[in-house]
Amino acid sequence: MGYFVLMFVVGTVVGSFVNVLIDRSIVGEDWVRGRSHCDNCKKNLTWYDMIPIVSYLCYRGKSRCCSSPLTYRYPVVELLVGLLFVWWLVVGFWFFKLVGAPLTMIQPSFWLVTGVTLFVLALADLFYGVVLVPIVWFGSILAILYRLALWHFGAYQIVDLQNAVLLAGGFFAFFWCLWKATKGRGMADGDMYVALYMGLLLGWPKGVVALIGSFILGAIVGLLLMVTKVRSRKDSIPFVPFMVTAMGVAMLWGEQLIRYVN
Repeated sequence: MGYFVLMFVVGTVVGSFVNVLIDRSIVGEDWVRGRSHCDNCKKNLTWYDMIPIVSYLCYRGKSRCCSSPLTYRYPVVELLVGLLFVWWLVVGFWFFKLVGAPLTMIQPSFWLVTGVTLFVLALADLFYGVVLVPIVWFGSILAILYRLALWHFGAYQIVDLQNAVLLAGGFFAFFWCLWKATKGRGMADGDMYVALYMGLLLGWPKGVVALIGSFILGAIVGLLLMVTKVRSRKDSIPFVPFMVTAMGVAMLWGEQLIRYVN
């Protein structure tokens, strides 16, 4: 039980960093250097102002220095990333012990970093409508290096990497065509880079499952939002969260879905 609590705490700390990374990337600030500050009065924060989840609850969702309301996004992101770390510990204990060294370290580390990367992409688009392209490139390069490491240790075929690269290029071209055809109204320009990342990360055929799934999810949610009049047909809806959700489904149950369809 102690391991799960520890992983949750570590995850909430990483979630706090994810909030900083997104916020500072959006406004163009350096997220590596510089003290954290209040969004409203810009006063530097102390360590007890930044305890994940706890500080938000203790201050009742307000800034300690100026009492301005804080967005609920901070504790929600910290909670979600904390749960991601706990889930990763459970999955890693049962799954990654089946592979030999050094993959017992490489595989769980890669998928944990990938999970955080996907969280950053989805949340940045959901809350700000922005695709953080540098994060996409980071994830894409990491995916290629991971596949090369698997190939080096005999757990992956180089032809599968080639297929993944071709699939990623096809996804990018498909989204680029959608972007050009709709003149940016039906698809944002940043989505094509996430589609490329999708192909590199999942490869064939799970990447196709994720691509189809993202459009199905987008259509269902978009229709529900219009029926409930939360959004109109003219309003844009962030697409990256659907892509990330579909990627998660494809990673976990892609093979089962493919067998079911066939």
